[in-house]
Amino acid sequence: MNILHITSSPRGEASYSSRVAAEVIAEVTRRAGGATVTTRDLARAPLAHIDADFVAATKSPAGAQTAPQRAQLAQSDALVDELFAADLIVIAAPMINFAIPSNLKTWIDYVARAGRTFAYSEKGPQGLVTDKQVILVVARGGIYSDKPAFDFQVPYLKSVLGFLGMTDVEVIDVEGTAFGPEAAEKAVAAALAKVPAQCDRRAAAAA
Repeated sequence: MNILHITSSPRGEASYSSRVAAEVIAEVTRRAGGATVTTRDLARAPLAHIDADFVAATKSPAGAQTAPQRAQLAQSDALVDELFAADLIVIAAPMINFAIPSNLKTWIDYVARAGRTFAYSEKGPQGLVTDKQVILVVARGGIYSDKPAFDFQVPYLKSVLGFLGMTDVEVIDVEGTAFGPEAAEKAVAAALAKVPAQCDRRAAAAA
């Protein structure tokens, strides 16, 4: 099994989403009898935001013409290759201002490539990244499961992943982490308690 682990919290080891995602990966790996894990820590090693060079390298008919353009195209190709190589994608994301971190959005910009991860047809867009399972571990300071109008985190991630062809998406929430240390630890414990059942569902879906 190949697991792609995407983490995006600026809080490092103190990150609630990263803690729970690590446990998810440990549980999946234990059940699978081992796995290859590729980790992209977008906070410690952020990608440069896409710019005119990126657009020229990936969208212009002439393709990459300069060294910066070739470098950005190579980076994008590497990230897309990682995505295609994965059987399971685990994305750890905190909610920041009701949405995802900008570093995670940049990763999405690098992998959402017409002709590589999606294509246009007479029936409309078609996702090309298929037969993947995705687990989203999302941490929020407040409680947003009952306030969907303010949640631009999970709906966006599920929509863009689905656009790329990844429709088998499970969500593990870590909610209420801003209500003090005790509440935060309870939120983590509640999220961790969901991990075995989620792994059971993942295994059943793969069977």
